[in-house]
Amino acid sequence: MTSFAGWQMPLRYGSETAEHLAVRRAAGLFDLSHMGEIAVTGPDAGAALDYALTGQASAVPPGRARYTMICAEDGGVLDDLVVYRRGKQEFLVIANASNTPTVFGALTDRAAGYDAAVVDATQDYALIAVQGPAAAGIVAPLAQLEPAGLELGAMKYYAGAFGTVAGREAWVARTGYTGEDGFELYCRPEDAEHVWTALAGGGSGAGLVPAGLAARDTLRLEAGMPLYGNELGPDVTPFEAGLGRVVKFDKPGEFVGREALAARASSGPSRHLAGLTIASRRIARHGHPVLVDAQTCGTVTSGAPSPTLGVPIAMAYLDRPAASLAGADLFVGIRGEAVPAHLTDLPFYSRRR
Repeated sequence: MTSFAGWQMPLRYGSETAEHLAVRRAAGLFDLSHMGEIAVTGPDAGAALDYALTGQASAVPPGRARYTMICAEDGGVLDDLVVYRRGKQEFLVIANASNTPTVFGALTDRAAGYDAAVVDATQDYALIAVQGPAAAGIVAPLAQLEPAGLELGAMKYYAGAFGTVAGREAWVARTGYTGEDGFELYCRPEDAEHVWTALAGGGSGAGLVPAGLAARDTLRLEAGMPLYGNELGPDVTPFEAGLGRVVKFDKPGEFVGREALAARASSGPSRHLAGLTIASRRIARHGHPVLVDAQTCGTVTSGAPSPTLGVPIAMAYLDRPAASLAGADLFVGIRGEAVPAHLTDLPFYSRRR
């Protein structure tokens, strides 16, 4: 167990490599109840979110979700979010645990003047995720969705529906943070143990392998997914992270950070997120310098051994486009040693669809 954003979280249940590979080969079971849930409801809920976020929440159909960001006036990222539209006037915003108070405060301030209510509903939800290519087949026997007849396997990626899992009420979404197919199950805290036990093998459950934070981190790193505090933060705009697609300049009206983000889109990013494979068993970690011609040209943001690829990998911000470094001899400074590295396209791993 480890302290994480005010929670005690499982770092690993046994072998983090075995947990990682279980997700890649079949499926793993995650307790993600530390994530923040913020409900935004009312006639102007969509409009309020359009103003508060970089995306266009009002254009999301009920039963679907979008990945988006909330930025400061200067364009810096306050958090990256998933927004579910659960009804015409009902949205659920999922924030990173450490950023939930910041996101809730910003949404509350930005919704002022709109006919919309913003409520921190984190204590109303536990979150259990089943991730991996076998996820649909594992969850389907335990799930019943609304409307009746909606099949879990037919649910689109980044969609969700109300229903039950193991007989307990839940919001069931086909979303995740591992680069695999999977489902995130939002249930009442008092129902979480029952749902977890059913999925983990109690009764007619499928005997899923529980997976901790360490596997979650290596899975998302292989999938090239950014982590707030590493690849994202208040000193980074979505464009540095290669995620300018989440900024919807064509939506009607103003939104917070629009002017600064438009300027950055016009001038181009000041840094460029790239992938690295390390030609050694040495592990590049957050903060290690990336070197070319003995000069620092970037900084590692995340690094770990890749159980899927069998080599250490890393993401790093470079001070020039990766294409301009093609053919150059790159190194990462690891404890005073210049370790050879190679530029690699992101993501490192992409599942076959």
